[in-house]
Amino acid sequence: MITDNIISILEKEAEAVRNIPVSERYEDAVDLIIDHVHNKGGKLITSGMGKAGQIAMNIATTFSSTGTPASFLHPSEAQHGDLGIVRKNDIMLLISNSGKTRELLELVNLTRGLVPDMKFIVITGNPESPLANEATICLPTGAPAEVCPLGLTPTTSTTVMTVIGDILVVSTMKKINFSNKDYAKRHHGGYLGSKSREQSKNE
Repeated sequence: MITDNIISILEKEAEAVRNIPVSERYEDAVDLIIDHVHNKGGKLITSGMGKAGQIAMNIATTFSSTGTPASFLHPSEAQHGDLGIVRKNDIMLLISNSGKTRELLELVNLTRGLVPDMKFIVITGNPESPLANEATICLPTGAPAEVCPLGLTPTTSTTVMTVIGDILVVSTMKKINFSNKDYAKRHHGGYLGSKSREQSKNE
């Protein structure tokens, strides 16, 4: 039955989220982001390849919309000039399930050529990987098995990456006291803009 299959997928994905390793490193990561972006005037730069890159892009836009300036940097395009967005006081968030993504490892080395003391937050399924070893702070996903019947397509892994991104965004919002008024200033159109302006009247 297709409904049984759907229930099984939902249960496996929910279990993967529940099994994300939780530690004080999350608070350390948020503090590092706030220090570089809000105290030192830098920005958060996210990066990843393939599906992980799409998650990194989403995390960047969500951070930007909630008061923490962020940009997505494609690791391959970085080798063709886009690395120029990297500046002193920026901080990087890199996402790789394997922790062995060649383009990200190369991005680390290239970035250090511009900003030698760059700090890296890494989200990965392999905390013993080469990329994790380059991290200032590593946030493991718990390496859940993919619900893809082949066990290959990024499915469950991208779910937990998204949730980890949400944890960082929401935790940062709380620490910087991001309000409805702040939200409304960044959302001038659409339902969310209208709702935030209405809610800001009560603050």
